[in-house]
Amino acid sequence: MRNALLIALFAFLGAAAAGVLGAGALWLLRRRSLTASVSVVAAVAVTAMLAGTLAVAQAMFLSRHDLSVVTTVVAMAAVVSLLTALLLGRWVVARSRELALAARDFGDDGDFFAPDRPATAELSGLSRELAATSAKLAESRDRARALEASRRELVAWISHDLRTPLAGLRAMSEALEDGVAADPARYLRQIRTEVERLNDMVGDLFELSRIHAGALALTRSRMSLYDLVGDALAGADPLARELGVRLVGDRIEPVPVEVDGKEMSRVLGNLLVNAIRRTPTDGTVAVAAERSAEGVVLSVTDGCGGIPEEDLPRVFDTGWRGTHARTPPAGAGLGLAIVRGIVEAHQGRAVVRNVSGGCRFEVTLPAAEA
Repeated sequence: MRNALLIALFAFLGAAAAGVLGAGALWLLRRRSLTASVSVVAAVAVTAMLAGTLAVAQAMFLSRHDLSVVTTVVAMAAVVSLLTALLLGRWVVARSRELALAARDFGDDGDFFAPDRPATAELSGLSRELAATSAKLAESRDRARALEASRRELVAWISHDLRTPLAGLRAMSEALEDGVAADPARYLRQIRTEVERLNDMVGDLFELSRIHAGALALTRSRMSLYDLVGDALAGADPLARELGVRLVGDRIEPVPVEVDGKEMSRVLGNLLVNAIRRTPTDGTVAVAAERSAEGVVLSVTDGCGGIPEEDLPRVFDTGWRGTHARTPPAGAGLGLAIVRGIVEAHQGRAVVRNVSGGCRFEVTLPAAEA
């Protein structure tokens, strides 16, 4: 037992000395290639075995012949281990370089394509993560391009919509100033109408800027959806009467919700005004509110004749105005974008789909806790 402990002690001391030297070498080579580190690890393993063997051989007083045999065997093992370590290191470095080149391509706004050649499990996992990141970046770039295109369209449309009433206001004010207006009262009424239109447009722009900046502060309170819809219908009734459109709201459940009353009134008002203006005379705009598995669904159905399927994904985009663009009833294309922003701020969802004779806008809100 005592001899075994001595042998273990001598072997440990010899191996520990090799391990300390190897740790120092690894620290010096910490910024070098992986091949060098793997080679050092293999050399440390073989050197530790050789040092332990020599220490035990000296303690056991082996013959010079036996010591030479042991040293030769360990030296051959060291050569094979070092060659294996070099091959492994070069293979891993080559796979790493291929992965770095592929990552460089997707870093230059390109797509990431993982190398086809086999690699270690760690490099394969890293390749999968890079591929997933590349897909997410591609989606982000597409969204950014779409948003930028939408903003450019919005600037162009807003410029057009501002220029038209401003030109009219200037002409009418000059006519009044020169005293050539045949009916000054009519001119003044028209000026007031155009000013209100401009004021509404500026208000929409301000609301949209708050939504995009994430600065829309909600003041939630518990209220009945029945009361909320009733107020919105009352506010939209004069416009519906003027355009000869019937408003129907006979499927309104008194469902409690926790929302910002002012902002949700704006949502309902925008949806109703949009539906009334798109519905032909003698048409019907129907409002419904009911519970669902996802919460509370508020819907506004119009008689616009439907929206082309290819346009449905763009309905809530900023500046989208469909086929009736640049006409006064169509507005600046901000109303539905504001609807989506306010609804999403309430952790809800706004969608649109075609129905018989028109389309249905649905707003899904979380149900209030009992």
